[in-house]
Amino acid sequence: MPQSHGTRRRPAGGGRRARPERVPPPREAPDAYGAARRGGPRDRFDGRDRFDGPGRFDRPDRSDGPPSLPPEKKRRVRRVLTSNVTITAAAIAVFGSAVVLVDLDRFTGDDTKPPQAAAAGLSTNDMLAKLTSASDMDKVAADAIAHAKERAYKEHQAELKRLKEKAKRDAAARAKLKAQKERERLAKSNPSSAQNKAYGKKMNALKGWGRCWPSLLTLWNHESGWNERAQNPSSGAYGIPQALPGSKMVSAGADWRTSSPTQIAWGLGYIKARYKDPCGAWSFWQAHHWY
Repeated sequence: MPQSHGTRRRPAGGGRRARPERVPPPREAPDAYGAARRGGPRDRFDGRDRFDGPGRFDRPDRSDGPPSLPPEKKRRVRRVLTSNVTITAAAIAVFGSAVVLVDLDRFTGDDTKPPQAAAAGLSTNDMLAKLTSASDMDKVAADAIAHAKERAYKEHQAELKRLKEKAKRDAAARAKLKAQKERERLAKSNPSSAQNKAYGKKMNALKGWGRCWPSLLTLWNHESGWNERAQNPSSGAYGIPQALPGSKMVSAGADWRTSSPTQIAWGLGYIKARYKDPCGAWSFWQAHHWY
């Protein structure tokens, strides 16, 4: 009786029919693998192939470069590259390189170099563009600026005038103080009329006018009393010889105001030029009361 599909008996031994065991294809030997990859014979294992188990070689990559990192090391590198410290350091490095590229003269204020526009020069078109972009000023605004400049100028001039007047007052005060101190000094060292007469007698003899000494003594007794600071209030004549003006005696010395010898030297020169000697000067004075 034929067996149907539903009533077909199973083989003896029970269970499902055993499937034939699959046998993996034979792997190539290491030499064969290397020869197949390189296209030629390979006679020894050079350490670049990794043997992972019986009958199996694993190549980390198919290039001739260094082998790739293990997964654990890759994870470490990834963590280092993505850490905050690494990112911050990279940002600082980028910022530093950007600062180097910036023109530091703009920050240091180096005014020894002209601006780029001035160094290169402006073309006519550039000048026209600047003139076009600058709108004309309103007349009211221009008048306000002009008034402000006028006010500033007047204030400046007034300040200069005030300073000049103050300087003059200060200079006058200093001169007055200096003259007062000079008078006090001279009062302490002022020679007496007797000393001045002694100077006059000696200098008169040096001129060769010894015989005319009585005439010179009497003449200047009438004129100044041999006082080197004698001053005529009406005419302004000054000193022992009563020079008019007193500044004429500067030809004998810059100290004509206080030096008896300087005044005497000038007076003897004047007498010689006009009267030849003190005898002639005294004779003229007797007739006119001046000489």
